[in-house]
Amino acid sequence: MDICLSSAHEQASALSRGEVSATELLDKTIERYERHNPVINAVVVTQFELARHRAAAADSAHAAGDSWGPLHGVPMTIKEAWDWVGAPSTSGHTSLVDWRPEQNAAPVQRLLDAGAVIYGKTNLPVSMADWQTFNPVYGTTSNPWNPDLIPGGSSGGSAAALAAGLTALELGSDIGASIRNPAHYCGVFGHKPTYGLVPMDGHGNPGSPVELDIGVGGPMARYADDLELGLNIVAGPNRLDAVGWKLDLPAPRKTRPDQFRAAVMLEGPCVVQDSELTNQLTKTVESLESLGVQVDHDARPAIDLERSHEVYMALLRAATGTEASPELYAAQLEHANRFANGDRDYRAVAARGITMSHWEWAAFHLEREQERIAWASFFEDYDVLLCPTAASAAYPHDQEGARADRTIPINGGAESTVDQLFWAGLSCGVYLPGTVAPAGLTESDLPCGLQIVAGHLRDREGIEFARIMERELGGYQVPPGYD
Repeated sequence: MDICLSSAHEQASALSRGEVSATELLDKTIERYERHNPVINAVVVTQFELARHRAAAADSAHAAGDSWGPLHGVPMTIKEAWDWVGAPSTSGHTSLVDWRPEQNAAPVQRLLDAGAVIYGKTNLPVSMADWQTFNPVYGTTSNPWNPDLIPGGSSGGSAAALAAGLTALELGSDIGASIRNPAHYCGVFGHKPTYGLVPMDGHGNPGSPVELDIGVGGPMARYADDLELGLNIVAGPNRLDAVGWKLDLPAPRKTRPDQFRAAVMLEGPCVVQDSELTNQLTKTVESLESLGVQVDHDARPAIDLERSHEVYMALLRAATGTEASPELYAAQLEHANRFANGDRDYRAVAARGITMSHWEWAAFHLEREQERIAWASFFEDYDVLLCPTAASAAYPHDQEGARADRTIPINGGAESTVDQLFWAGLSCGVYLPGTVAPAGLTESDLPCGLQIVAGHLRDREGIEFARIMERELGGYQVPPGYD
């Protein structure tokens, strides 16, 4: 197998044993980039000379008996929104094409300190606000399984690059399934950590140290072990918190299928599911049950799921609305008035969140805290909740009009694309970790993933379940034409 399709763990081991040099591995990676990237447009910013200089330094250090860390000499990419000195961080805005950060984002620096050779950045939608990946700066990213289909978003370039073998490890971000849905659409692994686990300074708006409510950064990979490797590197307190806080994530309490108690919810009250996806996820759950996983299809936390989604949408749009310009904020007031008059379309719901007062926000936050207590009680009886990541497998590109007006094909009909935020918010809104593991192919031969929700700070529990799925059922599959 092409070493570029190996795991980050395996690449690091090969480098350590001297089976390949960092320079050779980078050259092989760039060769794959030159061969495959023109079709999918996943990697949109490169600093090859910087990477080659660093790879040569990694080889010199290895020859001298020195190790920079667990990623010594491993080439990789990062999502475009993360600050990397010398490279733009535009989030798809043409007004930022000339801006360059003065320092690396904390997680990026941690990857470099662990020995990574970062060579490029991957594409994303404008403001990271879409489940498709296109923008006026870099253009459109396509799914390696079929270039007519989306790769997901907002970490769509990240997932496409992983699936195509252009990187072994990626650093994404997630506030509305932006790690999880691209992993699902492209057939790779993704982990949305517990909120606050990974520092977010140096992500998004240039120069802003403010972390958005709900938003997190996290690893994406082709193999489950690399999720834990990436999380171990980028997680932990930063800046003021680092003075006194220390991260000590608990190890998974269960390691065998028959030890896990899993609640299963494959359809939700706020979104219509495509039967092809539901059928494949059902088969996956049945296979897990045959391995001994204790499955309960009726168990739910003691919360109103529809109300929980309303709370998430209000808090989500309050968070993302803090980045709105005064003009955009003023434009939302009309839609907020419609919400006050009873309208419940997506624009009205979003505007209510963007424009609500702190007093109103605090009431929603109190509801969320009550939900978090209910979830904690739920996870005393169950180890994980298994659910979809999206309403369907990857669907065709559709860049017409605004996101709020677009639809996706579901069971021969058309459903609103934004309804899928139900699966995003189920764990995200209450700060819980969510891991996506490949769950085979649908009847249309498209990859899909199963979302694994675990308890607060039980990130390694979700990753362990993903590891079991990979070991027992199979994980990443190479897209046709990329082997």
